[in-house]
Amino acid sequence: MLAATVQPCPWTTFSADSLTAILLENGLSAGNVAHILRSWYRNDGQLDEWARTRVGPRVVSFLETSITSVPSSISQRHISSDGTTKLLVNFTDASNFQPTGSIPQSAECVLMPAYRAGRAMACVSSQIGCAMGCEFCASTENGLARNLTASEIVEQFVHLQREARAQQRRITSLVFMGMGEPMHNLDSVITAIRCIADPDMGAVGWRQVTVSTVGIVPGIDALAAANLNVHLALSLHAADDDTRSTIVPMNRKYDINAILSAASRFYDRTGRIVTIEWCLIDGVNDNNTQADLLASLLARFNLLRRARVNVIPFNPIGPGRDARGLARRVLQRPPAPRVTAFIERLKLHGVVCHARDTRGDDVAAACGQLRRTVLRQVRS
Repeated sequence: MLAATVQPCPWTTFSADSLTAILLENGLSAGNVAHILRSWYRNDGQLDEWARTRVGPRVVSFLETSITSVPSSISQRHISSDGTTKLLVNFTDASNFQPTGSIPQSAECVLMPAYRAGRAMACVSSQIGCAMGCEFCASTENGLARNLTASEIVEQFVHLQREARAQQRRITSLVFMGMGEPMHNLDSVITAIRCIADPDMGAVGWRQVTVSTVGIVPGIDALAAANLNVHLALSLHAADDDTRSTIVPMNRKYDINAILSAASRFYDRTGRIVTIEWCLIDGVNDNNTQADLLASLLARFNLLRRARVNVIPFNPIGPGRDARGLARRVLQRPPAPRVTAFIERLKLHGVVCHARDTRGDDVAAACGQLRRTVLRQVRS
């Protein structure tokens, strides 16, 4: 007889420890937790026949009455001509929180097919909206609604995993580069990573996970201390504080020196190469002076051989307003020769860098664009 009454909850809420605890609390064997989790992640929350025969009928019966499917749903699916699939996922939560009006709680996630057959990269969000106010990002236009729970982050992975299977691919890497600032929701992000990366669960692999930040210094140190063996991506985008503070307002709290010091500490503790993200914007940060300053900074903080610069030609987001309702200037992507010249300038200084291929331009794949479009439709 069961020892406790269990409120049904989604299977994505469980880690090995929490599933073990709930089974033991109900007088059931927890010796096959790994089989259960492995089957759930490979069969979309269902126990396959192999797992069912190993966990026994009492455990199977308990799980069937106590575990529910993923509650979130896909409200928008856009597929680019290059195969990039962008999803808008709608959530609900126990507090029944709703933003102003009837705007849905939604976050974006993206599946990007790899050039190698059968593989894909996933990009997930850590928050609904974003409070960082970065000038080049559509996620910030409506501000921050709330943090996502660890389960809701995992649910994005599950939705993308379904998309990958439909394309006969599997997710082999995952980045936290969607909506929100991961370091402002780090507990949930770390919990989600443990589920997504663990070989007995999502099985993406620890070294295949990258967490991006605009430079929240305490978060960088906390991520290093978590010993997850994941990678760090630093959204730098400018090499002097005046320019960076204009396009990344959080720079006024954590300046470039503080951020690069934290990045250097991250490498010292983890041994993981740091990725410097650089969204290249026409007439803003695409000149030789910025390239020279960046190389000088990397050398000064002993990151010249410990970092890789990822140059991202700006994906235009069109006219819009910031979180305060003020009109943003309309930014543009530099011409291709300028992108090449910027990279070559960095390489002259010994910086390891490359240009990221732009993906999904025809489906508004830049962060926050799809949600922004839906919000505007709801409000109109």
